[in-house]
Amino acid sequence: MRLGVLDDRNKWIIKPSKTKELLNGAIQISDLTENDVQFDFSQKMVDMKIGLDIASITLKKQVDQIILIAGDSDFVPAAKLARREGIDFLLDPKWNPIKPNLFEHIDGLHSTFKQQKLEKK
Repeated sequence: MRLGVLDDRNKWIIKPSKTKELLNGAIQISDLTENDVQFDFSQKMVDMKIGLDIASITLKKQVDQIILIAGDSDFVPAAKLARREGIDFLLDPKWNPIKPNLFEHIDGLHSTFKQQKLEKK
C-alpha cells in the first residue's frame, strides 16, 4: 500500500449531472445545494512509488513473488524488470480489463476479490 501526494489543483466542482442540468437551462445556479457539489482531488506519484518499491525489492532479491493489485499500464517497466530478474509477477486487476502490453509482462492473472454488481438506486 502506498500513499501519494495530493495534487495542488484540488477544488470543489459541481457534480456532472447538475452541470448538465445547468447547461441545458433546466436549473439555475441559485437552485444548487451543498449536495450538488463535490471535492475533486487526485493523488500523484503513487504509481512511481510502487514502481520504485518493485524495483528495489527485486534488485535486492528480497522476494520470489510479487502480487500487484492494480491494472495500470504504468507498471509495465516495473513488471518487466521483476520478471527479467527471475521474480514471479502476478497481477490482480480487481476484475478490470488490462491492456495487452501489461498482460505480456506478467506471469499470471487472477482476481481474488469477489466481483460485485452495483445496484442502481
